[in-house]
Amino acid sequence: MIRPKLSLRRSAAVLGAAFLGLGAAVAIAAPASAHHPEIYGNYCVVKGSNNYEFKWTVGNSENIKAEVTEVKPGPVGDIRVGAEMNPRGGAPLTGTETRTAANKQQLNKNLTVEAKWRRDGRIIKEQRTVAAKDKGKCDTPPTTPPTTPPTTPPITPTPEPTPSTTPTPEPTPSTTPTPEPTPSTTPEPVEPVGTYESTCDELIITLENTTDAEISVVLTPNEGEAKTLTVAAGETGSVKFPAEEGLVVTPSGEGLTGKPIEYEQPENCGGGGGGELPLTGAAAGGIAAGAVLLLAAGVVLYIVARRRRVTFTA
Repeated sequence: MIRPKLSLRRSAAVLGAAFLGLGAAVAIAAPASAHHPEIYGNYCVVKGSNNYEFKWTVGNSENIKAEVTEVKPGPVGDIRVGAEMNPRGGAPLTGTETRTAANKQQLNKNLTVEAKWRRDGRIIKEQRTVAAKDKGKCDTPPTTPPTTPPTTPPITPTPEPTPSTTPTPEPTPSTTPTPEPTPSTTPEPVEPVGTYESTCDELIITLENTTDAEISVVLTPNEGEAKTLTVAAGETGSVKFPAEEGLVVTPSGEGLTGKPIEYEQPENCGGGGGGELPLTGAAAGGIAAGAVLLLAAGVVLYIVARRRRVTFTA
């Protein structure tokens, strides 16, 4: 009886195919990353007035550029509609403003920023609202009293004195406040976070409920039936609408106000004009099924390859 040696090359190839299938399945099942504008702000009260000075900084959570699509209550410095947000780690958008209120209880401390990303055949929008931190009273720079010139000029010109050898001391430089470093953690949003994702096949609307009460939103498309999205406190939920050119979904609900959500077709969706958008490529479900089949086939082939073949000789 002769037992031939097993081919490790064949086993390695089979195992490689199995792990390739497993990797594809995991990649498809992985959730999308949370794109969001990173908003930081602080304010101080101007002494003896009802004015409050705000400083805002808006960064990018992603390693690709984004575009600002909405700012509320209004533009602040570089933070305005159409501004380009640098990839994560780049220079942020900044701005200062003055807000007036009778007291801090009536002061609007929030800034809302919506941004848009284009990534891998998707268009992702997210709107986030963050409250500025109270820094107390504003620092007022010291004022130097002006030098009073002599009231009576001399009658006889005085000869210039011999310059002294003592060097004139250099003026003390004014102290410039050190800018505060950007916090390492993004402040928690003070309002529910809405994310809108446009793919070639559908419009996905996601709501992250950051409040302590259940939220119910009615989403009404300009064509088709309305859908209700109910999200418990601290939870996240989403609904999907089939992609159509010109699709607009209007949110409504008790105590909620929101602008209509427009579907925006990503690039490389096969073109086409009017009507339903053409579906290109394999559906995600088909890809996932193929990955599972590939994984199963790799496992079976690996088991078969390990069986020892026996040859009888005379």
